Amino acid sequence: MALPKGKVSRARGRRRRTHYKLTAPTLVACSQCHEMRLAHRVCKNCGTYNGRQVLVMDDDKKKA
Repeated sequence: MALPKGKVSRARGRRRRTHYKLTAPTLVACSQCHEMRLAHRVCKNCGTYNGRQVLVMDDDKKKA
């Protein structure tokens, strides 16, 4: 079994792990209000998920 040759410092290890977040998150249009939202998440604008009303939204938030 392979073994590490020596200790990898915190900075070196963290620098190596920084490149996985280079892609932007996938955005999709909400089926109710057509706002862009993250896939598989509740819409922050209208509060629906998968065609159902999940969150009760105030009128102030809907107009903004």
